[in-house]
Amino acid sequence: MNRPNIVVLGAGYGGMITTAKLQKMLGSNEANITLVNKHNYHYQTTWLHENAAGTLHHDRTRIKISDVINFNRVNFVQDTVVSLDPSSKKVQLENGELTYDYLVIGLGFEAATFGIEGLKEHAFTISNINAARLIREHIEYNFARYNNEKEERQDLLNIVVGGAGFTGIEFVGEIANKVPELCKEYDIPREKVRIINVEAAPTVLPGFDEELVEYAMNLLEGKGVEFKVGTMIKQVEEHKILVEKDEQQEEIPTNTVVWAAGVRGNSLVEEAGFEVNRGRVPVRDDLRPNGHDDVFIVGDCALIMNPENDRPYPPTAQIAIQEAETTARNVKKVVNGEDNLETFKPDLKGTVASLGEGQAIGVVFGDKKLFGWTASVMKKIIDNRYLLKLGGVGLLLKKGKFNIFTK
Repeated sequence: MNRPNIVVLGAGYGGMITTAKLQKMLGSNEANITLVNKHNYHYQTTWLHENAAGTLHHDRTRIKISDVINFNRVNFVQDTVVSLDPSSKKVQLENGELTYDYLVIGLGFEAATFGIEGLKEHAFTISNINAARLIREHIEYNFARYNNEKEERQDLLNIVVGGAGFTGIEFVGEIANKVPELCKEYDIPREKVRIINVEAAPTVLPGFDEELVEYAMNLLEGKGVEFKVGTMIKQVEEHKILVEKDEQQEEIPTNTVVWAAGVRGNSLVEEAGFEVNRGRVPVRDDLRPNGHDDVFIVGDCALIMNPENDRPYPPTAQIAIQEAETTARNVKKVVNGEDNLETFKPDLKGTVASLGEGQAIGVVFGDKKLFGWTASVMKKIIDNRYLLKLGGVGLLLKKGKFNIFTK
């Protein structure tokens, strides 16, 4: 009897949970499982803003795949996906080719630049471990340069963050905590440094509770953050950006633009011929796209509509993890020849946004609002719960956040 080949692309939240569940659900005589990822580690995307600001070392954020996945049960291929061909059931890698009977796509996101001139060339994105590390080193290098330049260059000390959604606000909170430390290290008066958050919507954290938004803005403004809401970034150059509000334009000198204003699914999925909406593939209730019963899509690449407001569910880690659990059970069913696949129903536990060490805001348990230290503790509980789910007590003890007063 030929065992079916199950190939999982990407070791993000969706890919890792799917693989971890499948290695437990399926016996070695039932299926061959292959996980493909560019690096030999998984990382907590929701911690990258801390790495980018330099408030948490990147080694805390990444987890060796071998700490979670049993390589005696799963064939791990460290390689980069080049293309997908659903018609021939093949995945082209930089260093080889894989064929599959069942494919799970969890290839993650790319930045959506919305056609803004110069953004792709001159802005940073908090997209992975190496990108976060580059942001941290770039900011520190600019601070180190400041007192060594012949002329005073304000662009070296102006940090512009494009977007005031969760990623943008969480990074702003972390960098606001880091700047005083950098100023002390590099002999720069704190008042010379500007942290500017630019958001096209009329408020930060669009769609979030107004009381919590006000708390977040007041807290961050108290740390020196400047908000420019209802303001669009029109152009990014090497040493400045152009923004516009109410048809009035303003130039801001800056050598550091961090773009956190939008994501889309991995472009490889669109290039493979799947129907997409901003790079995300509409999937059925069982997480399979129309016309491809041998493919499951999880995480940032999957588009699932919320029937309550007819809008897509946001591509959060919480939803990716839940999608992965459903996908693992459904893959087991199709391997066993069953056709009664599970319907995916998101179970939203709540949302918490960090505002820097010891501070956060959130809504949990339906409509309970959390502020400050209490919300910060809840965020650490959520992070620790994921580690426990992924790798058990051993991984939790190794990577968890336990001291509620520190990171």
